[in-house]
Amino acid sequence: MFSESDHLFMQRALKLAALGRFTTSPNPNVGAVVVKDGVIVGEGYHQQAGGPHAEVFALRQAAEKAKGATCYVTLEPCSHYGRTPPCALALIDAGVRRVVLAMTDPNPQVSGRGIALLQNAGIEVASGLLENEARALNPGFLHKMLYQLPYVQLKLAASLDGRTALKNGVSKWLTGPEARLDVQHLRAQSCAILSTAETVLCDDALLNVRAPDITSLKNGSMRQPLRIILDRLCRLTGQEPLFLQGGDIILLHQAQARENDSWPLLQLPESTLLKVQRHALALAADGRFDLKAVIAFIATLPVNMLWVEAGAKLASSLWQQQLVDELVLYQAPVLLGPDARPMLEFAELTEMNQAPRLNWFDIQQFGADLRLRAKVKGQ
Repeated sequence: MFSESDHLFMQRALKLAALGRFTTSPNPNVGAVVVKDGVIVGEGYHQQAGGPHAEVFALRQAAEKAKGATCYVTLEPCSHYGRTPPCALALIDAGVRRVVLAMTDPNPQVSGRGIALLQNAGIEVASGLLENEARALNPGFLHKMLYQLPYVQLKLAASLDGRTALKNGVSKWLTGPEARLDVQHLRAQSCAILSTAETVLCDDALLNVRAPDITSLKNGSMRQPLRIILDRLCRLTGQEPLFLQGGDIILLHQAQARENDSWPLLQLPESTLLKVQRHALALAADGRFDLKAVIAFIATLPVNMLWVEAGAKLASSLWQQQLVDELVLYQAPVLLGPDARPMLEFAELTEMNQAPRLNWFDIQQFGADLRLRAKVKGQ
């Protein structure tokens, strides 16, 4: 069904799609290539939410050469009017002869409709070329469309014996600079970062993206993920370094713990007033946040990929409640001993078949450290 040249051109489209991984959130990463007589005459990728889609950039570059050409796209062209016009209509108007897709769009506003528009206009459509590679580009987008929930990535750093810090709490720096830079890259690909007031206060955590090699937005600024901080008891003051950085923040606190306008400790710098929101959530029976309710609240936001970077309490609770979709583990070549703090805490197991099994899908080395990524079983 697909030729060798079809594979080569789709591989090019996939490479282009990956160029948008730091800037398209919460939109998917999409690449497009227009080919006429075996030669690429136009190509593009989706660069920023609200901006032109990949097909538009490729068609602009191809101009009149698009007529009678083949367009390779990593995701089914949209068929509805959103912030931009439908790409399926743009392909029809350009007079392309054939469209090759990596995958259909799971968005119910699009799924199958883009293909139908093209076929009704007499355009040949073939789908499924390098679909697995295309799906790997957009795990958050696909997960949100299928389950109406964000794709939760839990980041942990541990020693070879599964410890995250010494008994006294010291953990800097367990991993090396190369691994810490990679964390910045994965943060930058997320829509939001979830953490706790405890982490902010104990570590002076900024929880933003700080990597000069990451492609920025067109205006020269870095796209910062939304930061969502669990502050059940309203402990943050607004003077922490977290509030002095760019990017929006949502503070989640206990419902009725404070009146809406009486958080006595919170004195926000004037420059951040419009960037910080507060939202109250009811607590679970144990007096802690109901994490399923937290994830459900985050699902109402434009958040596909949720990066969790916090201490063992939140990590363990998310794990125990089966709210983690992917584990991102940085393993340092050190041993911290049995008295050091464990990576995760959960109930004692009495049988080996009770132990959760993970599916490793990516293992890389950064400096002296390993990064292991696993899909949690059942996802």
